[in-house]
Amino acid sequence: MPPLITTNFITLFLIVIFIFTCPANSQDSDLETDCTNKWIHIRYLPPQFNLDLLSNCSEYPLFDNFCPYLPNHGLGQKTHNKSHSWYRTDPFMLELVFHRRMLEYPCLTSDPSHANAIYVPYYGGIDSLKYLFGPEVNSSFQHGLDLYDFLAHVDSPNIWSRNYGHDHFLVMARPAWDFSQPLYNDPIVFGTSFLELPEFYNVTALTLEGRAYPWQEQAIPYPTSFHPPNLAFFESWVNRVRRSRRNTLMLFAGGGGISANPNIRRSIRLECENVTSMSANGTGYQKLCEFVDCSNGICEHDPIRFMKPMLQASFCLQPPGDTPSRRSTFDGILAGCIPVFFEDLSAKKQYGWHLPEEKYEEFSVTIPKEDVVFKGLKVFDVLTSIPRAQVRRMREKVLEMMPRVMYRKHGSSLGLRSKKDAFDIAIEGTLERIKSRLQEVAAQ
Repeated sequence: MPPLITTNFITLFLIVIFIFTCPANSQDSDLETDCTNKWIHIRYLPPQFNLDLLSNCSEYPLFDNFCPYLPNHGLGQKTHNKSHSWYRTDPFMLELVFHRRMLEYPCLTSDPSHANAIYVPYYGGIDSLKYLFGPEVNSSFQHGLDLYDFLAHVDSPNIWSRNYGHDHFLVMARPAWDFSQPLYNDPIVFGTSFLELPEFYNVTALTLEGRAYPWQEQAIPYPTSFHPPNLAFFESWVNRVRRSRRNTLMLFAGGGGISANPNIRRSIRLECENVTSMSANGTGYQKLCEFVDCSNGICEHDPIRFMKPMLQASFCLQPPGDTPSRRSTFDGILAGCIPVFFEDLSAKKQYGWHLPEEKYEEFSVTIPKEDVVFKGLKVFDVLTSIPRAQVRRMREKVLEMMPRVMYRKHGSSLGLRSKKDAFDIAIEGTLERIKSRLQEVAAQ
């Protein structure tokens, strides 16, 4: 059990971040960077919208005490003292991780009129906790109104009015569904109404998962526990993944599936139990299926539980749960485990910036969940029908995708920065999206 973070530590953490929250024009900090059409201005926000929210990290027992996940600017504590790349990262801390990385972005400008995009360092997911699990659960339709008032009326309102939010973007480290409660819904359901507020219709929100028909939001990868500081540690891990012996055909790391009602997780667990008793002779594997029980969140901050089994598996099953997407998808890719999806909304229709839609057949398998649950199709039969040579090619494609879904550690080496990671791709996609939106507005 990680030690609790003390109040003094939180205070020190806030001071350290505050030191970095006054970016100057970084045109001179990286002379080799071409910043044409890449300039970003970080809007000033008072600490009530970000840093102050962290001091309440132990006040939401229905959610979790997230104090242990604050160190290292949201990466969490190291998995062990000698670790250089592995942390007990909580995906809901992505707002902190992103904020810290933004502070070393090479094309920052202190002049908002010179910027191609405006970053709002608002910890929206953390701020939502008081509406989702705290005392303001009956006021969830108000989530974001104070932020809008500050941006549009209090602090340099001309920055907002120049494009009425079209050039602004922020990170909200929860699925977009959690911010999509209809305004004035009666009775109130789980979630806030941030993305339903007309005031924010023009803003780009980077979320962990998008809705089926998104407008404001774009999904970006869940942060995993792997955050290498330099190229040597990254390449060392890639080599380990490439050399790993894949003795297991398929693996499912997760919970659920215990309901008597038909659902994809139940079908997977039942099939896994059945094929485990079968002989693996002639398949080329020592084990046909492995189930890693991650019920009740026991795997969330303990990557050793699932990464070792993933390193030994050829295919990682990624069925939808409460929402379509899973952090496990990205854990599996970092383990070189070929993802098996059961619906397009789990990844293909979500992470187009990071995992191009046209490449899915090269690095993943898709099996319609309806065919498994209601038509008796066996996952085992589908996977064993794939030729071994094709499996090897797919794994190589998975390895190519690894940098695209990891968030390297802040302050990483120049060598590692030459490989675009999830943050870099998110920024590129955001700049293109905002450019396109502004062109559409100008053409109207």
